[in-house]
Amino acid sequence: MKLVNFKVGEQIKLGIKNEQGIIDVAKVAEDHSIRAYAIVEEVIEGGEKALSELSQLIQKETNIIPEKEIIYAPPVIKPEKILCIALNYREAGKDIPKQPIIFSKFNNTLAAHDQIVSLPQNAEKFDYEAELVIVMGKEAKNISKEEALNYIFGYTAGNDLAARELQCITHQWLLGKTCDHFAPIGPYLVTADEIDTANLEIKCKVNGALRQNGNTRDMVLDCAAIVSYISSYMTLKPGDIIFTGTPSGAVSTYPEDKQQWLKSGDEIVVSIEKIGELINVLK
Repeated sequence: MKLVNFKVGEQIKLGIKNEQGIIDVAKVAEDHSIRAYAIVEEVIEGGEKALSELSQLIQKETNIIPEKEIIYAPPVIKPEKILCIALNYREAGKDIPKQPIIFSKFNNTLAAHDQIVSLPQNAEKFDYEAELVIVMGKEAKNISKEEALNYIFGYTAGNDLAARELQCITHQWLLGKTCDHFAPIGPYLVTADEIDTANLEIKCKVNGALRQNGNTRDMVLDCAAIVSYISSYMTLKPGDIIFTGTPSGAVSTYPEDKQQWLKSGDEIVVSIEKIGELINVLK
């Protein structure tokens, strides 16, 4: 199932993506006098019961909105934690970190599909990072790799934007990673039962030009290993999101004379096989 949060005025509503468009869950539930889940987070909290009820709901006569009329919100709105894994793809000539490198972002960084991202005025070296994003479904503490996938609710596409000169001011990367709306995610949250993350193509295009072309099979730590590792140090909560790393091709990996930093007006398209395309324009 592909879930979405979308906006109607100031309200955020739950939708389900199908071939015709977006099903307005609240409208269908109202028409049939049954329970409605308001946003994706409520479905995550409801677990298997919620997914079962939504599966039954979409079998009924549906109220479908054409996707071109949808104003998307991030598929997760208020995660307790936004965690990111750095240097998590095998690349020729590069050493694998001895320990996973983890950093964080905050809720101010979240942005939606089709949302315009304003660039901060105190930086110039803006970079993209196409990433598979994990969305947790259950509280996880000290779980094994073998059981970790059972704690994942689903997956979405993400763009771990960065201001590289701010990132490198100190050994801590936080400043360059936490600018407003520097973590677009979406448009869809695909439930874990519908996707195998072991072999997914990940691409990033800037203004139509291919910049990244990778595959999750090259991840150093796969999704199960990531969740297990993090859970050994902190409790993961339902709705927490984890950026799992980016394949080669970010601007910062090129020689200086070939670096084409992002700029105002650029369109970035992150596409992940079986999930969809996340599109943002910079301002």
